[in-house]
Amino acid sequence: MGLFDKLFGGGKKKAPKETAETRGVHMPDLNIPVDEKFTIHFKTNGGKFIYCDSFQEISEALQNIVNENDWKNHPFFVLNPMLEERFSKEKVTFTNKTKESEVFFTTCEHLIAQNGSILVCSNQLMEKKLNELPDNIIVFATTSQLVESIGEGLKKIKKKYGHSIPANITTLKHFRATNENSNDFLTYGSSSKNLYLLLLEDL
Repeated sequence: MGLFDKLFGGGKKKAPKETAETRGVHMPDLNIPVDEKFTIHFKTNGGKFIYCDSFQEISEALQNIVNENDWKNHPFFVLNPMLEERFSKEKVTFTNKTKESEVFFTTCEHLIAQNGSILVCSNQLMEKKLNELPDNIIVFATTSQLVESIGEGLKKIKKKYGHSIPANITTLKHFRATNENSNDFLTYGSSSKNLYLLLLEDL
């Protein structure tokens, strides 16, 4: 993919730093591939992500995050049984009680290139609001979940679930403390989180 060739040593030309990383939030969007656009905005939001070619690399990255933050004896708060099953062989424990954990481990619906946010819903959060979640979040996602805009992500959700559209649709966007006020209705009531994105290549 365009982004990962650029970030990890491919021969393609990078977007100039002065036009990519130092643009104001109200400047016209960059005419660049969706993967690279997501990365620029995601990092601007304060997120940290690790791109992986295989699940083995995902496993290693997860262990590095655990070691880096000294979370070995801290269970991960998980609401998705399938996610817990997939990572059952990792050296982490899980809990379904928020008060017992400092880390929320989750999947997502889509990654939004337009503003570097992560689209989630009741499939990931149940009925919980963002400010009820632990301050630390690890998101497991795949490159096929990248979309250009929130509108495109919502259309894909509607197509995927048909008449059973999930509730509690919102975005994770603020990954560090900020003094800026967001007018995005999908981030209403949200709070800044320390967020890691484990991104698996599946295209």
